[in-house]
Amino acid sequence: MRDITKPGVTNAASPEPQDTAELAHAMRAQLATVSGGLAPDVYINAWWDWYLNLAKEPPSQLQMMQDALAKSIDTWTFFLRAASGEALAPAEGDSQFSGDSWAQWPFNVYARTYRNYADWLQLACSQVPGVAPEHARSLNFAAGSALEAMSPSNYLATNPELLEATRAEAGGNLVRGFKNWLEDVERTLGGKGPVGTGNFVVGKDVAATPGKVVMRNDLVELIQYGPTTDTVFAEPILIVPAWIMKYYILDLSAKNSLVKYLVSQGHTVFIVSWKNPSASDRALGMDDYLKLGIRDVVDAVTQIVPQRKIHAVGYCIGGTLLSIAAAAYGADGDQRLASVTLLAAQQDFSEPGEVSVFISPSQLDMLEAVMERTGVLSSDQMAGAFALLRSRDLLWTPAVNTYVRGKRESMNDLMAWNADGTRMPSRMHAQYLRQLYLNNDLARGEFRSEGRPIELAAIQIPMFVVGTETDHVAPWPSVYKARALTRSVDYTFLLTSGGHNAGIISGPAHPRRRHRVRTWLNAVEVLPPKTWFETTPPQAGSWWPVWQHWLAEHSPDARVAPPPIGTALHPPIADAPGEYVLQK
Repeated sequence: MRDITKPGVTNAASPEPQDTAELAHAMRAQLATVSGGLAPDVYINAWWDWYLNLAKEPPSQLQMMQDALAKSIDTWTFFLRAASGEALAPAEGDSQFSGDSWAQWPFNVYARTYRNYADWLQLACSQVPGVAPEHARSLNFAAGSALEAMSPSNYLATNPELLEATRAEAGGNLVRGFKNWLEDVERTLGGKGPVGTGNFVVGKDVAATPGKVVMRNDLVELIQYGPTTDTVFAEPILIVPAWIMKYYILDLSAKNSLVKYLVSQGHTVFIVSWKNPSASDRALGMDDYLKLGIRDVVDAVTQIVPQRKIHAVGYCIGGTLLSIAAAAYGADGDQRLASVTLLAAQQDFSEPGEVSVFISPSQLDMLEAVMERTGVLSSDQMAGAFALLRSRDLLWTPAVNTYVRGKRESMNDLMAWNADGTRMPSRMHAQYLRQLYLNNDLARGEFRSEGRPIELAAIQIPMFVVGTETDHVAPWPSVYKARALTRSVDYTFLLTSGGHNAGIISGPAHPRRRHRVRTWLNAVEVLPPKTWFETTPPQAGSWWPVWQHWLAEHSPDARVAPPPIGTALHPPIADAPGEYVLQK
């Protein structure tokens, strides 16, 4: 046999490493078009880990069989009782089946069978010892998604409420639902937003607080808002939203606009409006976002309002970037920041919550392969990932209501904003996910920015940190960890009811909101999250006035005349909301 490894003999079957890598990327990108961007090997490895550990655990096997037998007996017993005509509620505590009609034959049997199977499957996925935590999360996610799709409440033939509505309307609901479906298909193919978004025009109905764009670079526009009071607090506020979202989540309709509220209280407010990147921006990285998105902006604000410190505010990943910038400023002895406020923003990503199911080396390899082809991560991909995390609330319930009940949910300002998606450059997003989410470099002191490590302990200025109780993007115990990472001797943590967005956008007065708040005046005391929660009593009302009062207390007592809008160096360029927020 010829030895193809000898000199002078070409081994055509051994491609160069670079060619192999390019082929692997291409295959991942192709696979993503079939798998919806999910990495199949993540779930295959998770199942295999579960199976092998189950195979060597006879007690777990026995317990699983006993559970299955008990659930089967319960299902058959319930079936026999329900078949006799007895009205039986199928599943206590499951809101899907709480209506009276679900207690009637045969629908109570459908619901009971589903509930028993769901309970057994969830136990089976979680009760096998030895399964790696990341594999357990993947299994639970896959099982939960499948179970949500199987629920009898999603289908006309197995949902008594849908059948009754159809009988009462002689099928009118189905006719409306079909029209809704056709309308949605037409709008999707035509590149239009969901029905009702036209009622929330950017610059008119939302993002309408009067202001001027006073700076623009290749990544951001800086908006300065006009004063509405005769005098203002001397120190301005600079807000850095997340680049995953349009900035006007903080300037929705008047009653929900945090910007309008702050201006009405006498604050000079600046906000960053991020560019919606395209394929030509693929090379932008985290350092570019730090330089163009914070350093250039802070320079501009200090030139417009000279000799005044800045109260900096960061929302979501904008807060993560602000933390990096504040640590760098602290290490350099730059004292231009008066305080840092973080809204639902993480610094420690060791417990990122439900989004962790999308954070693994294999999953990121596939995502990077997709982004290498397009240069960006599209808003549709991001929206689809978040929808999978809340499939009942964000997929199945809206679909049933719209296409079977024939009822569209009324659009509001927050929903319209949510439909106005953004993209992210491939290089920045890959760096962000790998260095922060996957490796947790920032909390470990190993994150490097501008060629040097970033130490969060360099943040020693006053801090106000806000978490939200039901946040699935930045879980509040994860947000809470900023206390132990920084060295602020004036530190306040506030936990508000609500989720990642709705909890933050609560308005100055909200009848259903509550919050817990505690301040430390030292840099060493740390309470475990559970202890903090149990020992901090809840208070009724929105968190906005609490924070505004904190800002007032951390500002000079004397009010001053409002600063000019822009300067000779940064003259007004355009009216708010500017150009970048309008980019599609």
